[in-house]
Amino acid sequence: MSTDAAYERLSAELERHDLLAWLDITPVSFERGRVVFDVPFDEKFANIASGTVHGGITATVIDTASGFALRTTFDSPTEANLTTTDLNTRYVRPATDDIRVEAEVVRAGQSMGVTECEVTSVHEGERKVVATGGTTYRLFREAAGDRHPTGESGVEGRP
Repeated sequence: MSTDAAYERLSAELERHDLLAWLDITPVSFERGRVVFDVPFDEKFANIASGTVHGGITATVIDTASGFALRTTFDSPTEANLTTTDLNTRYVRPATDDIRVEAEVVRAGQSMGVTECEVTSVHEGERKVVATGGTTYRLFREAAGDRHPTGESGVEGRP
């Protein structure tokens, strides 16, 4: 399967998955080891008192983008099998508009993957960082049929 076809199938998964479709996550770009997703602001995502995007939504989007970024390091991204083992979210300022998450793979080995993420939103008229975070994932490459004779794969050493 071509890379473009795999990325199209990954995009389709966002639409088919009930939670991700409810969040209206829209893929902006896929490339090996990196994804960018947008989530439009919706009142259903807002905190009761402040009307800002709920932190749970932000954390969910960080986790989701991280998983998809790691999937792009598999031979067959649509067959990738992985699970979150750690999720870290640091809130910088309130998000009062659409959010964009950029997830980048720091390392994708045979069994573990690490990502870093940045979430931005328009704040006081400018696009600013509203949260940062990252994940650690357990990767099940053998279950996905990945072939890695050296025991290592993926993207390593990205800043």
